[in-house]
Amino acid sequence: MSADDWLLAVHLLAAFAFVGALAGFWAVVVAGWNVARPSGVQAIFRLYPLFNAVVGVGALGTLVAGIWLAISLDAYQPWDGWVVAGVVLWLVVVAAGQRAGVEYERARGRARELLRSGSDDPSQELTALMRTRRGLALQAIATAAAFAILADMIWKPGA
Repeated sequence: MSADDWLLAVHLLAAFAFVGALAGFWAVVVAGWNVARPSGVQAIFRLYPLFNAVVGVGALGTLVAGIWLAISLDAYQPWDGWVVAGVVLWLVVVAAGQRAGVEYERARGRARELLRSGSDDPSQELTALMRTRRGLALQAIATAAAFAILADMIWKPGA
């Protein structure tokens, strides 16, 4: 295997990690939709730090390995339209995903506060925080942009 083959393998593995973490975040969103108790919210967020780490490694790995491939392979250039589109879409995924995370972290923080005060009673406020429309919309935008990256990488429009 050549160095470019290894680089492509790293790029693809990072992409799987990136998309897998997005799926994990969706699991948190969906599971949290009907949770009203602070202990339930805390349970849902148990794997959240893992998803954050995996999405970070996946995001950085896809970007670095992808640009490196565009430089290394004679058939492509970093300024090719489909490569630039991939980077722009990557920025959209990262920005929207980060903002979605901020929205859902409010629920996690409030659940911690309630548990520290000794309350595990159902909370309408907590339910509302877990059902954040803004967080849901941002998560959907991040996911749509990730699928657009996938389409861009497969079909390479303009290449």
